[in-house]
Amino acid sequence: MAGNSFGKLFKLTTFGESHGVAIGGIIDGCPAGIKLDFDAIQTEMERRKPGQSKIVTQRKEPDQVEFYSGIFEGKTTGTPIGFVIHNTNQKSKDYSHIKDVYRPSHADYTYDKKYGVRDYRGGGRSSARETASRVVAGAIAKQFLSSLKINAFTSSVGDIALDKPYQDLDFDQIESNAIRCPDQETAEKMIKRINAIKKQGDTIGGVITCVIQNVPEGLGEPVFDKLHAELGKAMLSINAVKGFEYGSGFEGSKMLGSVHNDKFNKDGSTQTNRSGGVQGGISNGMDIYFNVAFKPVATTLQKQDTINSSGEAVEMQGKGRHDPCVVPRAVPIVEAMAALVMADYALLRRQESKDW
Repeated sequence: MAGNSFGKLFKLTTFGESHGVAIGGIIDGCPAGIKLDFDAIQTEMERRKPGQSKIVTQRKEPDQVEFYSGIFEGKTTGTPIGFVIHNTNQKSKDYSHIKDVYRPSHADYTYDKKYGVRDYRGGGRSSARETASRVVAGAIAKQFLSSLKINAFTSSVGDIALDKPYQDLDFDQIESNAIRCPDQETAEKMIKRINAIKKQGDTIGGVITCVIQNVPEGLGEPVFDKLHAELGKAMLSINAVKGFEYGSGFEGSKMLGSVHNDKFNKDGSTQTNRSGGVQGGISNGMDIYFNVAFKPVATTLQKQDTINSSGEAVEMQGKGRHDPCVVPRAVPIVEAMAALVMADYALLRRQESKDW
């Protein structure tokens, strides 16, 4: 199976299935001499793990990371960093009813057609459990990129959305509530909506906004390896993501060029930032900000019509423990993937310039 690695210089390869013994990864290219804060890494895992609040799946996993290589006396050695996260709370019998059934909007059908075999227990390799490995790598990338500030937060759930620009938000409030929205009043509305949807046995989607600050100028490449293109690829690789926009995004298409253009200040900064911190695929020193749209979780507790592996029409109903809304647990995943992209380009810039 190809497609299990991300990055060029700071490279992550992941392995494992949702209901296997463990998941894990190998980080290659991480510079030597980085003193790691293991508590900070575990904190990132706590933000992503299941069972953390009443509005997420109640699967209980400690998600304790075990490092096997690439670290000596608390510092990276420059060699591959290998790690695992053991699965401890699988309930594979919850999935026996879909052994030969294709769940709507899941990867069941496509995996079966591509490989001729599928691990139906929680989706196997296609499960969002795989993203735990990304969070480990992203946490290390954040420590390499200590001068950058990467903050993601829930900006909408269904039709409930923040009506404040990110500049007016207090990022220290992101972790103050279960939905990870830095506005308490809006957060309460979001949580109420998710609880109502959960009681109906249904699911709901939302949007995560990410802001990257203190970005130096010159990160990114022209043409095919544009910085924003790589960020888009990173976000679209996350389970349940259906859309990505940066800067003015789709709203920019409604504006006139004379209005949309970011006028320069004498120091090279711009008076507005509709470019989203990237011009020509290269960072311009302004904040990078983007939105990531997540669909409603495909597994619902309501009955749905579908087909089985023999092509017969059948009815199925989801069982087990599932997120009514994936957005709050996806916040640290978005940050992690952003960190991996920025770490890759930072290393590339280091090769190009003696200033790095």
